[in-house]
Amino acid sequence: MARMTINGKSLELKVDPSTPLLWAIREQAGLTGTKYGCGVAMCGACTVHLDGVAVRSCVTPVSSVGERKVTTIEGLSRDLSHPVQKAWLELDVPQCGYCQSGQIMSAAALLAHTSQPTDEDIDAAMSGNLCRCGTYQRIRAAIHRAAQLMAAR
Repeated sequence: MARMTINGKSLELKVDPSTPLLWAIREQAGLTGTKYGCGVAMCGACTVHLDGVAVRSCVTPVSSVGERKVTTIEGLSRDLSHPVQKAWLELDVPQCGYCQSGQIMSAAALLAHTSQPTDEDIDAAMSGNLCRCGTYQRIRAAIHRAAQLMAAR
């Protein structure tokens, strides 16, 4: 058994401590927005936040979570009102969409710590998130737009 807080809810999950957080989130908590991509932390599709820090859930064992709060794409906002989600929709970022939950979570973590990122900041923060459709220019533009939306709050 593992006790953890996911998206503000305290849950007790029946998982082996060595189970990757990704599978606890998807199979035990039933939150399928976080995607499995590569299983070796190379693609970023599985990105979630642990206390606001972007991590790859496919290689993060449940035992390492402890008291830290897990936020998945479902917990970013209930109604797509987070500035990153708004910007993603406004600029029509997704093509196939598979990588987008990981992209959005990485972008949200970046903007939580860097309110006005440069292109270089964005490239560095997003370098571990792969998009097979190649929407990188729209992703960068959406992060800049989300920064504007956050500044206007």
